[in-house]
Formats: sequence, C-alpha cells, structure tokens
Amino acid sequence: MAKVTGAQIMARALKDQGVEYMFGIVGFPVQPIAREAQKAGIKYYGCRNEQAASYAAGAVGYLTGRPGACVVVSGPGVVHGLAGLANAKENCWPMILIGGASPVRQNGLGAFQEERQVLIATPFCKFAHAVETPSRIPFYVEMAVRNSIYGRPGAVYLDMPDDIILGEAEESEVSYPKRCADPPRIAAPQEYVDQAINVLRSAKRPLVIVGKGMAWSGAEGEVRKFIDRTGLPFLASPMGKGVMDDSHPLSVGAARSHALQQADVIFLMGARLNWIMHFGLPPRFNKDVRIVQLDISPEAISQNVPAEVALVGDGKAIVGQLNKSLESIEWMYPKDTDWHKAIAQKSAANAKQIQPMIDDESAPTNYYRAFRDITPWLPKDAIIVGEGANTMDIGRTQMPNNAPRTRLDAGSYGTMGVGMGLVMAACAVHPDRPVISVSGDSAIGFSGMEMETVCRHKMPVKIVVLNNGGIGGGAAKLPDNPLEALPGHLTVGARYDKMMEAFGGKGYFVTDPKDLKAALEGAMAFKGPALVNVQLQHDAGRKPQEFKWHT
Repeated sequence: MAKVTGAQIMARALKDQGVEYMFGIVGFPVQPIAREAQKAGIKYYGCRNEQAASYAAGAVGYLTGRPGACVVVSGPGVVHGLAGLANAKENCWPMILIGGASPVRQNGLGAFQEERQVLIATPFCKFAHAVETPSRIPFYVEMAVRNSIYGRPGAVYLDMPDDIILGEAEESEVSYPKRCADPPRIAAPQEYVDQAINVLRSAKRPLVIVGKGMAWSGAEGEVRKFIDRTGLPFLASPMGKGVMDDSHPLSVGAARSHALQQADVIFLMGARLNWIMHFGLPPRFNKDVRIVQLDISPEAISQNVPAEVALVGDGKAIVGQLNKSLESIEWMYPKDTDWHKAIAQKSAANAKQIQPMIDDESAPTNYYRAFRDITPWLPKDAIIVGEGANTMDIGRTQMPNNAPRTRLDAGSYGTMGVGMGLVMAACAVHPDRPVISVSGDSAIGFSGMEMETVCRHKMPVKIVVLNNGGIGGGAAKLPDNPLEALPGHLTVGARYDKMMEAFGGKGYFVTDPKDLKAALEGAMAFKGPALVNVQLQHDAGRKPQEFKWHT
C-alpha cells in the first residue's frame, strides 16, 4: 500500500477546498508543506516577514471568496503571524494560518520554539485546532475553510506539529471531504423587508451607508439597482468604495460629516457603527437617527445604536429582495429636496476649502497637490492600496473607485504595515490588472523588505510614497543628537526609491511637484515594480477638521 505524508495530505486537502494561494516563510518544520503545496498547484509566495505574509493571506480571502493560506514556523513565526490573523478577524476576511509546531513527543520538554500556539491564536480567530494525526488533516482543513467563509467571514488557525507533517498514513485510509460549498445566501423575512422600505419612505433626510460586507457578498449589481431605483444618497465605507461608483451623482463622500450628522434615517448596508463610523453617536450623528441594518451576523445588530429594522442574512440576497418589493411600489426619493441641496452645498464648500492646497506649487509639495497628479494617472481598472494616516485618509477622498473590491487599506483594525501584504495579495489574484499603492513613509517602513518579494515574483506594482519624514509629520531638519528628535520623526528625505532599485525595480525621487507627473508616467511605463518617492513638506496635513477623528 502507498503511504502519504502529512505535508502531502495537507497540500491536497487545501487544494480540494479551493485554497489557491499560500504566503509564508519556510523553515522548521513547515518547509515540506510549502513544497507539497507547490506540487499540488497552489501558488506559493515566499515573503520576508510573517506579518506581511499573513496580511496577504487575509486580503486574498476578501478578493477571491476562499481563504488565503499563510504558513509560518513554530513559536516566533506563529506569534508574528498573529498580526494578520487579528487583522483578518476584525476585517471579516477569510484566511487560514498554518503554524508549524514542535513534535508532539517533545511537548513539555522545552522543545525548539515550543509554544502554546492554539491557546494564543484562539482569541484572534473563529476556529483553532491542533492536528493529532496525519489522516485527520483533511477533516480539519474542511472545517477550517467552512468556518472561515460561513456566517461572518474570519480567520482560522491549524497547528501542525513536526511529527504530523512528516508522519505517514496509508493513502487508502485518508478520507478527503467534498469541497465546502460557497456560503448559503440567507434571505430575510418578507415582513422585515417591507418594514425597511416603509422606514426609508418615511425619511426626510435618508442616507445609505454601503459597507465592505456588500463587496464581500458580490452585491454590487443589486446595490446599484437599489440606489438608482430609490434615488437615495449614499456614503461608502473605506472598503465599501466601488460597490457604487464614487463618481455617482448620489454619492455624498465629499460631504461625509454633514451627511452623517444630519441624516434622520440611515440604512446600514453591510457596514458597522464602529470607530470608522464614529459609533453612530452624537455629535457625529443625529441623536434621534433611525437605523435600518443589514448584516450577516445577528450579534452585530443594534451595536451602539438600536436598529428599528434588522435584516439578517446575505447582502446580495436581501438587497435583491428589496429590489423585487420595490417593483410594485411607486416611490422614489425626490431629486430636488432640501437634503440634496444641502449636501451639494457642503460638497462645494469642502472642495473650495482644499483648492488652494491643490493649486500650491511650492516645493516640497503637500498631499493635495500630489494627488492632483496621482488621481488622473490611476488606471480605471486599478486595485488601489492605501496606507498611512494622512496619506490613507486624504487618498480615500482624492482617489476614486468605480468597481467593488478595488480598494484595500488599514481596514477595521486600523493596522499600519499592511500595505505590502495587500500589494502582494492584489498582484497574486489580479496579475493582469494594475495595482497601485499610495503609502506614507512611516507605513512603507513596516514591511519595506517585501520590495524584494515583489521584485523576485515580478509583480509590476507601482508604489507612491508620500514622504514627510515622520509618523504624522516630520522635521525640516533633524537635530545633531538623534535622541533629541521627537518620537515620531524619521529620516528627512529617506530614499525609499533606492531600496526598490536595489532589488531590481525602478525608483524615482521627486522633490518638486513640477517633476511628479513625469515620474509617475515613467513608473507606469516600466514593466516591473516601480516606486515614486515624493518628498512632502514636513508639516503637510489634512484640511481643518470639524471633529477629532475619534469623536
């Protein structure tokens, strides 16, 4: 009888369950898993840091609908991989972290990199388990995949001891479950659908918030039909951008604060009232706001603000129900209301406020002037990665998305350092589409060595670093004694472009905005990865804000 190893079983089980991408760093004891995954037809990307690898695996899950895998060594490798596990949990992205472990026979002896890995992974995922025998690997892989994509998507962890990876089983005794089906599309009771429509019809100042839950469910067609049919103004969450085209006339993105503060009825469509949406509380929201909430998870209903109507289930299915019910109703929100006019006026006022910064030709430049050239340079079908505090926030307003699942950023966990992991995921899943990353200089430093990874894998990403020499802001000149610099200050004019060139990519350094357009065009024309390093004013910032970010 033929025998198979645990590594071979793991590779086949992952492939059978629709796992197509694996990121990681090999070493004891997981090297055989990565090699067998390659033999099974899984695309393996060797990274330079477990954090970036784990961020990539989570983003792949969001982009494809099946979990990405991340394989890491025991002990410290698993600890580093927890960053992506936690990020995927909070973003509701499916991923599998596969951690190597010391041999079971050495448990408790003080083995090499011995750690209680299932215990430390459990708080950051939906399912965590150690595999006890090679023959049971397919059972646990199917369970892990199912947990990662069913209900609210999320992260899972499998612990693979060395003697399970190298252990053998009779091939005839290994049972491979059928591929876990895609999640069922659960609809809402019709009476709740009718209630939701009635609440929206009663609104004087309605607002739809389109979240990334709608992108995950593939509901863009249904959402677009709903917005066009009802005429309701909408606001996209950061990664809900693109479900509706940002250029749609009903988008209130340019008057975000005003719309949130004044709306009397809000339809939360696959979005959460967490910190990104200011918890749904005053002063950022109307204290009497009425909520219609659509979410895959019953536990999410009425978080922070009670929902008047709860639509629990799949976004695509439920918005489809709403659209069907609207076919028999002669109602559309009027186009000429005071609400539409107030939003338009606020949008115009905000645009006027930032225009001087857009027109400023000073060198070094500011964020808004840089985006004046970056925005028209973006290919229409680009996957856009945003990272860094001001860079990400300002970029969200200046770089439009017209299709779903085309924006990746720090997300619900607010994770800095995700950018290069997101870049690798986007390039892996969409090798024929342009991938653009616009990052702050602090942010690019977290995983900057992954520039070698994208060069090695010939990922033609174009990276723009908006470089103000600090975390939030830098100094015009650092003091002679480095210990006297403020805690957030970094090297002035650091040459991240030289890093890219060192690994075989193309680099550009821009100190005057008049040279930015040519540098961007040169980067786009280059066949491989390229980085445009744009020096900013050290104190460049956002336009004045009415509220602090955490209000």
